[in-house]
Amino acid sequence: MNRTVTLLSLAAAVTAAAIPATADAKHGNGTRVSGACSGAAVSKLKAAHDNGKIEVEFEVDSNRRGQSWQVVIKRGSSVVYRATRTTRAPSGSFEARKITRNGAGTETISARATGPRGQVCTAQLRI
Repeated sequence: MNRTVTLLSLAAAVTAAAIPATADAKHGNGTRVSGACSGAAVSKLKAAHDNGKIEVEFEVDSNRRGQSWQVVIKRGSSVVYRATRTTRAPSGSFEARKITRNGAGTETISARATGPRGQVCTAQLRI
């Protein structure tokens, strides 16, 4: 019995982690995914429809303040945001935001940040 409950709990946790959660409390119509990082940092990407446009937020948390990261956000194959962002106290994180046009159909939004010592964080979603 305990083994069955444990297996069902594990299956539910894996399924929940694989399904993107809705996000954007202001609008309630967004998508949020966890990104992948090559080091100890963590990242997440959120996108939501906003008055005929798409609001995109990419966050990286390295838990170290003062680090410079090169950030690129794309809508499809087009670069819509390129900047250098610096992690800030107290959390050692940064957020990059961009409002971009919303084309017809489903959009693919991808983000990439390259930080110190070649560390890379990426994330991608469809909205």
